[in-house]
Order: sequence, then structure tokens, then C-alpha cells
Amino acid sequence: MVLKEASAYLGVWLLCTLIPPLLTDEAVILPAPPDLSVHSTNMKHILTWSPVIVPGETVNYSVEYQGEYERYYTSSHWIPSSWCSSISIPECNVTDDITATVAYNFRVKAILGTQSSAWSTLKELFNRNSTVLTSPRMKIIKDGYHLIVEFEDMGPYFEFNVTYWKKSPNSQKELYKIVREGGSLEHLVTMEAGAEYCVKAQTVVEVIERSSAFNQVECIRAQDESHLLALVLFSSTGLILLVVGLPLFIWKMSQLLRYSCCPVVVLPDTLKITDSPQKLISCKKEDIETCDTVVRVMYSDELFRSWIQEAL
Repeated sequence: MVLKEASAYLGVWLLCTLIPPLLTDEAVILPAPPDLSVHSTNMKHILTWSPVIVPGETVNYSVEYQGEYERYYTSSHWIPSSWCSSISIPECNVTDDITATVAYNFRVKAILGTQSSAWSTLKELFNRNSTVLTSPRMKIIKDGYHLIVEFEDMGPYFEFNVTYWKKSPNSQKELYKIVREGGSLEHLVTMEAGAEYCVKAQTVVEVIERSSAFNQVECIRAQDESHLLALVLFSSTGLILLVVGLPLFIWKMSQLLRYSCCPVVVLPDTLKITDSPQKLISCKKEDIETCDTVVRVMYSDELFRSWIQEAL
């Protein structure tokens, strides 16, 4: 009886000693990553999940996918993801794995050392036609009278449906153009002088037969030719006045400076001496008296004329 009780106690002790280490083995306690979902915007598909936490350890993850062909024609074969084998972050870019517009399934497992968790799979299959398409970023440029548009490069699947028109109070006829790729300049129309043109666009993805909403309308005005002509005429006139007037101004200023600084004195004819000095010295007395009489008569005559002018 005592031996039986001792054997029973020994068995319990062995169970309590050996079973806990087995229960704490990493392969048993490592849970599968929960909350798998795919977030897709503009044909970029990101698979995410909640991380597996093991204190003091770094848990890695591996991702596999399964398309419609694998699911129905290859006995549910799974293919490792192109970029997500033994990664340490809880997300994976699966854009390159999704190459067709069919339903895809994904699964993820956690890895810690040599141990692995069970696989977690999506609750609902993912199809890329459910991606969220945003309106394109657009830039319109005026090059002279040419209206040019440029879109951001959104990837190989994207085209841009452009609608543009000339603003008019009477009618606005819309024109359309397809831009096949982003990241390059595309000419829309040659604008009329002084007219205002408006542009809007939407993204188009043919492989999923969907398009986004239109972006905000942007407008730009062409240069007015009348203003340009007036500017040209004004510039030409100013240039002509500068070419002709500047030399004339310089010449006139030089004349003023010359007469101001070095004036030329011109004697009246009455003060000019035409005879030689010797002849003047040898003048006879009677000639001097005669001259004096003539001067007095001329002086009286001058006074008389001055008086007449003042009286009038």
C-alpha cells in the first residue's frame, strides 16, 4: 500500500516536472498572426496583420498567396510572396504578387528561431478591382500661347482622361484628350489671345475598368496681344527717342557749357577800327571838330527817336 502511494506521488511529480516545459515550448505557445487585411490605394496593395509579441524576442513572418488558378487547378498550391519571406515588420507589399483581376487569398505565419506558428488566412478574398482610386495631381503650364498639362507618375496601369474648355459667357464647348502616362508634358491646345482656359482630369485604370472622380478645376489665361502690342510700341518709341534725343541733348549741353564758360564777344561795327593807328593820330584839328559835330548831331538824333518811341 505504501509502495503504491509512493508510486502515485512519483508519477504526479514527474507529470508536474516534465509537462510544463513541453507546454512552454515555443512551437506550442507561438500564436498565429491575427487580423489579416489588405489595404489598396491606386493599385498598390499592402497586406497587414497584428504583430505577435514575445517578450525579449524578435518575431519574423512569412507570407504566401494563392490566386484563382492555384486554388482551382493546382490542388490549392500556395506561392511564397516575392518580397516577404522572414520579415520583421507586420506588413507586406503584395502589389507584385497580384497580376490578374481575380480573387486572391493570403496567409501569414510567425517564426521564432526554429519554431513556427500556424498559418492565418484572410477572412475575405481580395480582388484588385476594389482598390481606391484617387484624383490625379495635375499641373497646367502656359508656354506662350500653348496650354500644357503634366500629371504625376502613378504607375504603369494609369491613364488620365482630360477635359478642357475655353471659358465664354455664351457657351463652353468641352474637349477631351487621353494622356497615356504621367511624368511627362502633354500639349492640349493653342490658346486664343486674352482667353481663359480651364482643365480637369480623372485617373483611368483599364485593367480593372474603373476611373476616379475628377480633380479640382484649374484655369489659366492666355496673354492679351493688345497689351503686348502696346508694350512693343512703347518700347520702340522709347528706343527711338533715346537714340535721337540723347545725341541732341549732349550737343545742346555742350553748347550751353561752352558759351557759359568761354563766351565769344563780338564788337559792333561802329567800334571796329578799319584805319591804321598812324592815320588816326595824324588826323587834323578840323577833322576832329567835324567828327565831333557829326557825333553830336547823331547823338541828338538818337535822343529824338527814343522820345518818339516812348510817346507812341
